[in-house]
Amino acid sequence: MLLAVGISIVFISCIGGFVVAGGSPATLIHAGEIMIICGIGLGILVVSSPKSVLMGLKTDILKAFKGGVANQGKFIDLLVLLYELFMLGRRKGTPALDEHVSDPQNSSIFTKYPSFLNDKGLVEFLCNSLRPIVDGRCKPGEIGGILKAELQSRESEASRSVKAVEMISDALPGVGIVAAVLGIINTMSNLEDPESVGTKVAAALSGTFLGIFLAYGIGIPLGRLISLNQTQEFLYFHIVERSVSGFATGLSPIMAVEIGRRSLDKQIQPSADELEEKCKDAAKGG
Repeated sequence: MLLAVGISIVFISCIGGFVVAGGSPATLIHAGEIMIICGIGLGILVVSSPKSVLMGLKTDILKAFKGGVANQGKFIDLLVLLYELFMLGRRKGTPALDEHVSDPQNSSIFTKYPSFLNDKGLVEFLCNSLRPIVDGRCKPGEIGGILKAELQSRESEASRSVKAVEMISDALPGVGIVAAVLGIINTMSNLEDPESVGTKVAAALSGTFLGIFLAYGIGIPLGRLISLNQTQEFLYFHIVERSVSGFATGLSPIMAVEIGRRSLDKQIQPSADELEEKCKDAAKGG
């Protein structure tokens, strides 16, 4: 929602200032220039990005318009879920976690936290994090390195969307110049009609304007927002990585989730007392 508001402010300020200065918005709209810039920009994006990046970019843009992904309630659900799993592993041994990580959709613990269960990527990461512990395939001290390596790979893959937006933002001013040059060529080839020269030159300059405007008014801010959203989204993964690593090395369940709690930004971080209370309630319910 805030993204739509921000874009509206950018457009209103730019066009409004132009009108106040005596300009007419109609003089900025030239179908040919718009087609050149948008078409070349889209073509550059398609040429430089595989299908997986394009699909990821689409998803990230939709998330940006929805207002991001960080939600304190979901963070608390994740921390309490981890506490329940760790408590089960502490009481009955880590093999008792097998039925939950093997089929989370039907798990009596996972199904209590739908906000978490609906995030397939996060569910997969948590289950993959716990499986080596459940199966005994690695030493407790080794799990941290394994999870960090997987997390780095996921973050690198996710960052491709940001790089794609940054690339097209860098290209748009140059594309605007291309549109302007084509406009000037069109103008110079029709000098026999002096009355149309001014209109054609204005159309050419509008191409330069549009390229710069899209790059600095929309593209770069959008890339920055997507990057911030991804940083917040990966806080969920960092909580899992740090909490599971702590539990694997012998920390108590409450201390393992406390490490995760401290990984959160202050504005979305629940207090230690709040988290402890939620964990106690979950333990009573179990």
